Amino acid sequence: MNKIRKTIETIEKIDYSLAEKTQKRLDNLTKPQGSLGRLEELAKQLVEITRNENPAIKDKVIFTMAGDHGITEEGVSAYPPEVTAQMIYNFIKGGAGINVLANHIGARVVIVDMGVVGKSQIANRKSQSFRDKKVNYGTKNMAKGSAMTKEEAMKSIENGIEVFEEEFERGIDIVGTGDMGIGNTTSSSAIAAAITGEAVEALTGRGTGIDDGAFAHKAEVIKKAIKINRPNSKDAIDVLSKVGGFEIGGLAGIILGASAKRIPVVIDGFISGAAALIAYRLEPKVKDYIIAAHCSVEKGHKIILDYIGLKPLLDLDLRLGEGTGAALGISITEASVKILTEMSTFQDAGVSEKVEV
Repeated sequence: MNKIRKTIETIEKIDYSLAEKTQKRLDNLTKPQGSLGRLEELAKQLVEITRNENPAIKDKVIFTMAGDHGITEEGVSAYPPEVTAQMIYNFIKGGAGINVLANHIGARVVIVDMGVVGKSQIANRKSQSFRDKKVNYGTKNMAKGSAMTKEEAMKSIENGIEVFEEEFERGIDIVGTGDMGIGNTTSSSAIAAAITGEAVEALTGRGTGIDDGAFAHKAEVIKKAIKINRPNSKDAIDVLSKVGGFEIGGLAGIILGASAKRIPVVIDGFISGAAALIAYRLEPKVKDYIIAAHCSVEKGHKIILDYIGLKPLLDLDLRLGEGTGAALGISITEASVKILTEMSTFQDAGVSEKVEV
């Protein structure tokens, strides 16, 4: 049995047996019932995921997965492809946005090379935070044929599961997903179009900041890739292999692996959303383990979240990726747990409860 199937078979339906007890506890806290809104919903979700009445969030891990995309040959990005490898060095040195926000919330960042074109320079870099799970040296140009083979698509997901399981041994209470890969908004739009059936124009954004002409060209390239490859919307592996990216497959593996261990997964923006689509198509039960940190400026992201049935916590006009939005989402999720576990009840605090009129 392959690792993907074995992991999927381990994912259980959410257990709601503690829901009534958790709701009663929330209602007895020193506040009007329901007055903390989404924080209360989040706290209940954490209890349901973990099956722990007093969940704790101590070990926070953000997986930032990197991969290059052959579609950059078509001029769909404002940045050259070598930026992917350059940014990995920046992550390792601690100078990127994700490093700042991860430090802010007390999370460790695990940087994963899933398919960067750069060769041994990255793999030889000594860093406790770096993992080499390279499937290949970038994907092929999906405007000319499949981005990767079916075997590579499966390997990317398996590598994601593997890196999660390795880190799980060190301790994980919550996971955040992030990405780095020039050209990956193009692949994400193609994945979203293939699975949701929505129009390419509705799912395509400006990525790293392309102008109107490049934007129109990007949409046409995505349409061409879908027409040439004809991805099967019902087959996540087929979609990933034909129009996806190695880092997207790896993030789908993280989501599957975390769900199998009943670990909440806070997803970042558009690229993480595309990975969530792949994971959701493989096993719909993952939906209940996922927390959408925010809604990206990339307009296709909202369509993805609506398709899966996820409600974002924030809308801050973010479009950086890396896991930056996930870091903020983890902070809010941790706050929700502290409300549940640290706030006094009316009885504990000696505060009069609501008077029935």
